[in-house]
Amino acid sequence: MELPTLSREFWDNRYLTDEIGWDIGSISTPIKEYIDQLTDKTIKILIPGCGNAYEAEYLFENGFTNVYLIDLSPIALENFKKRVKNFPENQLICDDFFNLKTHYFDLIIEQTFFCAINPTLRSKYAEQVARLLHKNGKLVGLLFNDELNSDKPPFGGRKDEYLTYFLPHLHIEIMESSYNSIVPRAGRELFIKMVKKMEVGSEKTEVGSN
Repeated sequence: MELPTLSREFWDNRYLTDEIGWDIGSISTPIKEYIDQLTDKTIKILIPGCGNAYEAEYLFENGFTNVYLIDLSPIALENFKKRVKNFPENQLICDDFFNLKTHYFDLIIEQTFFCAINPTLRSKYAEQVARLLHKNGKLVGLLFNDELNSDKPPFGGRKDEYLTYFLPHLHIEIMESSYNSIVPRAGRELFIKMVKKMEVGSEKTEVGSN
């Protein structure tokens, strides 16, 4: 089955026609509760495929100043700028996540980006996440634990499949059914928390407490 070309135009059109069924209109509960227990508000955070970026809005309103957003769609970023007017414009990146090379992060938040990319890119996603993380850097967020669509986003999957992508690059601290998902997604999401593996020849990675 041939998939649509998931280009900038494709995503712009989804926003223009309001075909954004993945967008719940607010920060998701599991990610909010994770953010609420973070104490260091200086950490550098990336939200890839950020869309309307309610997570970034919540972070910014709660004193996290080092938050970066990247999305292929300029319309998504414009929507965010209109809503969060004081957010630093130089922390908004309109580009393909896989092109990002010059920034490194302590935390990458995954919220419906993994399910939006072509499934053939999932191994590359895991590799890129690991490359962009500092030592002890973390990938935290949600993955759908559901088959969903095979011909268009959102694309689903299962835990066993996901492990094959992430295990070569990240230590899996948590990849379990989310206990606090919003009602429509209850039983259909995995909460993930993974830590970058040490590079060959480096000291043993110490897992942070966050």
